[in-house]
Amino acid sequence: QVQLVESGGGLVQAGGSLRLSCAASGRTFSNYPMGWFRQAPGKEREFVACISWSGGSTYYADSVKGRFTISRDNAKNTGYLQMNRLKPEDTAVYYCAADRTYYGTASGEYEYWGKGTQVTVSS
Repeated sequence: QVQLVESGGGLVQAGGSLRLSCAASGRTFSNYPMGWFRQAPGKEREFVACISWSGGSTYYADSVKGRFTISRDNAKNTGYLQMNRLKPEDTAVYYCAADRTYYGTASGEYEYWGKGTQVTVSS
């Protein structure tokens, strides 16, 4: 069992940066791929980025490529999402997710989810 808790969200002006963290409980987190998703009001949850269990492989949605960086520190059982050059359209609740085997963009394939952290980007 893995429990995930996101933090680091907040209000930032367009062009600014935020770093989200995803703290995991459970000693097997280091074996699990993880991903970040977001959901804006009135919209479906969408994929943002994912990272393999080792951190050696990453993948990004086109909308964030070149601005966001996903990473992880398995020794600290924590995943990160560094968000730079933020835009108002990045405003959403951001969720981290993990799964024992799945590495990819489909939210339905991830078994474990955090409760989310709000990111608001003002213009």
